[in-house]
Order: sequence, then C-alpha cells, then structure tokens
Amino acid sequence: MGKVVRVRDIHVCERKVAEGEKETCSMRSLRKTLLLALVASAVLVLAVLHSWPTRVYRTVDVRYRPGPGAERLLEERLPDPDPSASTIPYRVREGVARLLARNVCVCEGESKGFNLPFAQLLFPRVSAHPLHTAFQPSQLHEMKRRRAKEYQSFQMRSQSPTDLLIVAEANSPLQYPTQGVEVRPLKTILIPGLALKDLPRDVYSVNFSASLGTFNVAAEVEGVKVRGDGEMHMTLSSSFLPSLNRQLQFITYTNTLFHPSTADTVQLETEGHQALFTIKIRHGVTPKLYNTGSDTDQEYNISALVTIATKTFLRYDKLQDLIDSIRRFYPTVTIVIADDSEHPKAVSGPYIEHYIMPFGKGWFAGRNLAVSQVTTKYVLWVDDDFIFTANTKLEKLVNVLEKTTLDLVGGAVREATGYTATYRQTISIEAGEEDGDCLHMRRGFHHIIQGFPRCVVTDGVINFFLARTDKVQQVGFDPRLARVAHLARTKGVRQWLPEAVVLERGFRWDGELAAVLLGREFFIDGLGSLHVGSCDDVIVNHATKIKLPWGQSESDKKYAKFRYPPASSDATHTKNGLLYFKNRFQCLTHN
Repeated sequence: MGKVVRVRDIHVCERKVAEGEKETCSMRSLRKTLLLALVASAVLVLAVLHSWPTRVYRTVDVRYRPGPGAERLLEERLPDPDPSASTIPYRVREGVARLLARNVCVCEGESKGFNLPFAQLLFPRVSAHPLHTAFQPSQLHEMKRRRAKEYQSFQMRSQSPTDLLIVAEANSPLQYPTQGVEVRPLKTILIPGLALKDLPRDVYSVNFSASLGTFNVAAEVEGVKVRGDGEMHMTLSSSFLPSLNRQLQFITYTNTLFHPSTADTVQLETEGHQALFTIKIRHGVTPKLYNTGSDTDQEYNISALVTIATKTFLRYDKLQDLIDSIRRFYPTVTIVIADDSEHPKAVSGPYIEHYIMPFGKGWFAGRNLAVSQVTTKYVLWVDDDFIFTANTKLEKLVNVLEKTTLDLVGGAVREATGYTATYRQTISIEAGEEDGDCLHMRRGFHHIIQGFPRCVVTDGVINFFLARTDKVQQVGFDPRLARVAHLARTKGVRQWLPEAVVLERGFRWDGELAAVLLGREFFIDGLGSLHVGSCDDVIVNHATKIKLPWGQSESDKKYAKFRYPPASSDATHTKNGLLYFKNRFQCLTHN
C-alpha cells in the first residue's frame, strides 16, 4: 500500500528507497523544476509583451475625396471673370472654337454616294452605329442605371487629387514646387524650393496644412519659432526673413495615411496670400527586366528576345505551314499555340508549346492564354494562316521597339492578290453626357517616326504586331469576345471573295473587317496606355482563302461555320453591348 512521503532532503529519499519503499522522489523533484521553469517563462513573456511597442491601427476611408479645406480653397480661388471685361466686345473664331470639347457628342455618318464597285475602298465613307441597340428596349433603362453606377465607381477609383485644377495667383510672394514632389507611402521627404520673398513687415510667418501627412523640420534655425511640428498643420515665424527662408529649406513631409497611389494637396499660406501644390504619394515603379543574354551592337538575338504566339482552330494544315515558314528563318524561336479545337491534334516539335483549351472558347481567350505563357521581352502575334517570307524581318521590329518609346509596332500583311495592308487606325473619344461618349475610328496615322521613315505612330494596327510582353499582358484581351471579334459578316461572307476589299453590297474581305472588329477592342482598351506604331517594310504573307464553294474541304466548311457568324447573332450583340456598357460608348463612327 503506497504512502505519501514528504521529501525534506535527498538523504531522506535515499533512505526510504533503501528501506524498500517505492517512492518516486526523483519524479517529484523534476515536476517541481518544470513548474518553476513554466512560471519563469510566463513572467518573461508578460514582460516582453509589456515592453513591446504596440502599433495602433486606424480606420481610414480609402475612397477618393479631396481634403475639405483643399476643395473649398480651390473653389474660392478659381478666377471669376473680371467684371470690367464683361462689356468689352469680342469675335469668336469658329475654326478654333469648334475644336473645344463641349461634352456633348453625336455620331453622324456620311450619306451614301454612288454605288460603284470598290467605291468604299477608294473613297471610304464614314458610317455611324448606335450601340444601345444591342439591348432590348425593355432592358435599356436598367442597363443605363447599372452603367451609371459602375461609371461612378470607376471615377472614384481612377481620380486623384492631382486631377484638381490649381490656378496660381498673380505676384504671390510664396515660392513653392509646382510639380515633381513625390514620396513613397509612409515615408519622409524634404520639400524642395520653399521660400518667402521680401515683404516689409515686422514678423514673417508661413503656415502649412495637409490631409494625408505631417510636417516637421529636419534642422532648427535660430530665431525661427516652429509650432505644430509633427502635425498636419505647422507654422513658422521669424522677425528675420533670411532665417525664415533658411528654415524653409529643412521642411519635411511624412505620409501618415497609407495609400499605394494618391496625392496630398498642401496648402501654403502667408499673410494675404495662399498657394497649393501636390505631393504625389506612390510606390516607385518596380522594374520588370528581361535577361536576353550577351549584348552585341551588330545584331539581335531574336530567340532570346521574341516569342511567337498564335491561336488556332481546326486549321492544322495552315498552322503547320506557318510553323514550317517560321523555321526557315528562325529555327530556335519559341512558338506558343493556343488551341480550342473540338478534337485537338498533337502539334509537336522543338521550341513549340501547344496549349489545349475548352472547345470553342474563343479567339480573345486564346490570345490571353498564349500571351500569359510568354517569358521573353517581346511577343509577336500572328494568325495561324500567315506565312513567313524573306521580308518578315523581325529584327527590324525589334530595333524599333528597342530604340523608341513605342510599346507595340505592327507590320504589313500581303494577300494572295498582292495587296499589302497595314490597317493603321486613329482612335479618338469625344466626351458625351449621360448617354456616354462617342468613339471615332479613322484610317490613318499621326506622324512619321524620326529615324524610321517607313514607320508611323498610330492607335491601331493589323493583326501582325510585335509588342512588349508586359504591356500586352497589362491591357489583356476580353475573353467575352469570341470569334466575332476576328471576322463577322454582313449579309453573308463568301469564301471565294478576295480578302482585303469591302464591297458595297455588304460582302467584306477578311483583312478589312479584321481591322475594324478584331483590332478595335484591344486597341480601345489600350488607348492611353499603349504607344502604338506601324512599319510597312516588315511583311508577312496571308494564306489564300480564295476558294470556290465546290472546292472547299469538310474542314473548311466546318471552320467557316464557326468563323463567320451572321451579323445578327448573339456574338455581335455581345460585342456592341460591351462597347456600350464596359467602355461607356453610346455610338461608333468609322470609315
């Protein structure tokens, strides 16, 4: 029968054990040691937690809203018309005045002229298309309401305090930076260029106010009084102007409210004068660099710089012709293929990546997939029925992108008839009211690129272009636009028609409608972020589609069934609906 033994010292334990009693003295001693260790650890943890600097997290409204003082002050400082000038007569220059934005736009097409063969090709006429017709009349009111709500949300996300109009007063004694002041989130900078010009007064003072950060001084100047340092409102005062200006050289701004990309409007004030300037708050742009191997001034390593991407559907014979033609000139360039055929066939070979998609997923979805797998600096987009020739000099396109600020440069496509097309387009947006903006597209370009006489700057190009991979990935392709984005038909497309001319009776050649329908959405989404060029001396051939109806294979017929949907199909309505809702356009004009 066990006994409870009180252990006073080690000798008692040893004696009891020696007497044959089975006592666990050593176990009890170990437990006591562990208990003391736990208590000591708990005390140590509490001490560390007590001394640990705690960070107080604030709740911050990250919606765009300028500081209340800044907005009010800006409204007060917007110049009112001089009353004395209201009686002075003036004469409007219509040629200049009509260039001003009126925020009211309409889309008007040109009346039809003579119905002659090839008239639209030789004398392109502007046509207008309302986009709200993509929706049923019963749906239109709700669609407008949802679009207005989404547009308001978009404006809140995209607007910045740097968008506010700031008008400098005449003859202000305040000197301050007008642009170029930038701070990283939650970091500190010196504000450059601050000074107060000579004014006769007993005491000179300057007040600072901000809404997203605090002011302080990096150094103290004798004879200058500083109040509110470390706060959003700070005042400097001195009876000696040179001392005050010396102190102004050490003013710091610290961003205290985190936002990855915004701006703070700083109010600067002295007696009788006010000024405003912005400090941009944003992270620096993280570079995305590509290691292209050794550099040589003589030639470019195309295999290290360029990946060729294409999307295929059913036409494996033409795809193989494309691959064979590429390998004649660029045997080691990687080719990425996106394939949404119903029954995919293996496409293999050195430097070929073949990605299978769900059946009929669409052309834009295939573009996204192909471009997402590109790891080189540049991606060359080609159709699966193109043929490389000796005139397909990718080195020329690479040279243009390497030596200019362009993000994308298109080439030219030569049809079987010998017609060579670049399909350069200029895109402009005219501001509208609640119904949306007006989209205008015209054939042409803006100007020739210095140093590259065969190249121009434009807004949209043909379906053969070399682009910076990261920029294409940034803009992306809307997967809701399926094959109709590549080629639709009006009143039925006939395969045996030539491929680069628009005929009057509704039949269209492949190339023209590709430029209008396919290139449109991508370049519209990229307007403002893509710097686009076009060179007509880099040419790829287009495999002929001139086939008589009885000469078409089963593959051709199946391809045509999916490739050329009627203009009244759901796909066409989807395209127009996206332009109406996603891009907030009410109408489109083009020639």
